[in-house]
Amino acid sequence: MEDKLTQDRIVKLNNLREKGINPFPYTFDQTHHAEEIKSKYPNLKPEQHTGENVSVAGRVMLLRKMGKATFLNIQDRTGRIQVYVREEDVGEQYFIIRNLDVGDHLGIKGEVFATQKGELSIYAKEIAMQAKSFLPLPEKFHGLKDKELKYRERWLDLTMNPESKERFVKRSLIIKKMREFLDNKEFMEVETPVLQALYGGAEARPFKTHLHAHNMGLYLSISPELFLKRLIVGDLERVYTICKNFRNEDIDRWHNPEFTMMECYQAYADYNDIMKLTEDMVEFIVKSVNDGKTEVSYQGTTLDFKAPWKRITMYDAIKIHGGIDVAHMSVNELKLEAASLNIEDVPDVKGELVQALFEEVAEKHLIQPTFVTDHPIEVSPLTKTHRDNPELVERFEAFVNGVELANAYSELNDPEEQEKRLQGQVNKRDSVHEEKMHELVNAVDKDFIKALKQGMPTLGGVGIGIDRLALFITDAPSIRDIVLFPFMKQIKED
Repeated sequence: MEDKLTQDRIVKLNNLREKGINPFPYTFDQTHHAEEIKSKYPNLKPEQHTGENVSVAGRVMLLRKMGKATFLNIQDRTGRIQVYVREEDVGEQYFIIRNLDVGDHLGIKGEVFATQKGELSIYAKEIAMQAKSFLPLPEKFHGLKDKELKYRERWLDLTMNPESKERFVKRSLIIKKMREFLDNKEFMEVETPVLQALYGGAEARPFKTHLHAHNMGLYLSISPELFLKRLIVGDLERVYTICKNFRNEDIDRWHNPEFTMMECYQAYADYNDIMKLTEDMVEFIVKSVNDGKTEVSYQGTTLDFKAPWKRITMYDAIKIHGGIDVAHMSVNELKLEAASLNIEDVPDVKGELVQALFEEVAEKHLIQPTFVTDHPIEVSPLTKTHRDNPELVERFEAFVNGVELANAYSELNDPEEQEKRLQGQVNKRDSVHEEKMHELVNAVDKDFIKALKQGMPTLGGVGIGIDRLALFITDAPSIRDIVLFPFMKQIKED
C-alpha cells in the first residue's frame, strides 16, 4: 500500500514539474507563525476579515478538497492554522492544490479572517509549493505511537506528536536557563577535548578509537573534570562546560552511551557552597520553564525542587532505610550484610561495601530532591578527605526519584595525595577490566598532576546530568524520550 501511495505522490511531483512548478524552490518569505496569529486574534467573529495580510508556511496536516475550494491545516514550529483556498482567487496556482498531499510543505500569502463557523484562518491569495513529500505520514489521525519508530525516526515523532516537540523545546530552554544562571554568577563557559589520550574524571568504561595521523589509541571523554581543573590552575577561577560524555556501559531507562553533562568549578569554595549553588540553580531552572512553580509531576509523583533540599549523610541513609549501622562495622561484618541482601561481586573494601549497601537499601527511597553527603574515601579518588572523619570525603550526590542527578566534591588539590589516589584507581581498573588495555589504562595523567603541582586553589565542583534533569521536568518516562537521537541497534537490511 505504501508503495502505491508513494507512486501516486511521484506522479503528482512530475505533474508539477511538467507544469513548470518547482516542487523544491529556494526560498519563501515567511512573515508570521501560527501561534503569533492566534495570539493576536483570539476572538474574531464569524466571517470577520482583519485586513491584515500575512505570509505563512508549514507542513500540510489536514486536507479537504471540495472541487474549486479547499480547506487545509498547515503546521509550523509553533502549531497549526487553517487555510482557505479558492481557485478563483489563486488562479493557475490552484494546480498545486490538485497535486497536493498531506505531508507536503506549502507557503501561503493571504488575509487573516474567521470562517462562517468562527475558526481563525488564512484566506489565501497566493500559494507556493515548498517541498513535495514522497512518503505518507503515519497514523493520520492518531499520532505516532510505535516507540521504536519514534526513536529511530525522530522527525516523524516531532511532526506527529506535539507533546514530543514541546518536550524538546523545553529541554532547549532548560539548557538556556542553566547557562543564564551560571553566566550571572560570573562563570566562564569553556570547551574541553572529546578525544583524550588518557581518560579520567570518573570511574567508567570508555570508548576507544584510533588516530591514524599519529598511530595512537585515543578515548572518547568520560568526563571533562581533569581539563576543567587545569583551567582553574590557570586562574580562571569559575568555569563550566556543557558537553557530551561517552561511557561504554548500560543502556536502559536512565542511561544512554552518550549523554549531556554540565560540569562547573568554583575556586575558594567547598562542597557546602556547591550544594547551595546546585539547589539554587535547579530551582531557578525549574521555575523558569514551569510557569514560576517549583513543583513538577513526574510519572504520577509530585517532585518539589524548592531550595533548600533535604541533606542526609550516606551512613545515616543506610541506617534509616536499611536498619544497618555501618559507621563502626568491620569489613567482614559489612560482607555478611551484603551477602544477606544477595549483593555480589563487591571487593573486600569497606568503602565499596558501604557504597553497595547504600545503593541496595537507600537509593530507591530518595524521591524528593536530596543531597547524600560524606561518602567513603575509597570510592571518591578526586575528593578532599572529610575535615571531621578521615574515612570519609567531602562529597555529595543529589538524588531525585531514586536516581542520581548530580555529583560534587570539595576537590582534592594536594598533588601528592592526588597522584597516590589516581594510581590506586588505575590499579583497580587493571585488576577488574575485562579488556586489558594496558598501554593506556594503567597510566596516571601526569600532565594533570603537573598542573596541580603548579598550585590549584581550594575548589568546589559539580556535574549535573542534563538529560535526567530534563526528564524529570518534562515528565519523560525514559531518557530516550528526552534525547533527540538515542542510541538504537542497527536494523539488518535484507
